[in-house]
Amino acid sequence: MARLAAFIVLLIPGIAAALGIKLMRDSLFGHLFQPFPFIWLQFLGGLLLFVAGLGFFAGFLLRRDRRSGRAAERFKKDIK
Repeated sequence: MARLAAFIVLLIPGIAAALGIKLMRDSLFGHLFQPFPFIWLQFLGGLLLFVAGLGFFAGFLLRRDRRSGRAAERFKKDIK
């Protein structure tokens, strides 16, 4: 059950990152979607979604590796 919950927690940021890549790609090709009035705003929104999704995923993995002792020495710190 815990693995399923962890999968669901990681699925949502993964979808957000994929949507961010799609928005950035479409703005490079000049395809504007409805909630965005400008192409550059669509690109920034996609970049924000991509960075947030990737950052959440990376932070989740780093925290898991720190707790299990598999992180490199430079990433280890005291976790309370």
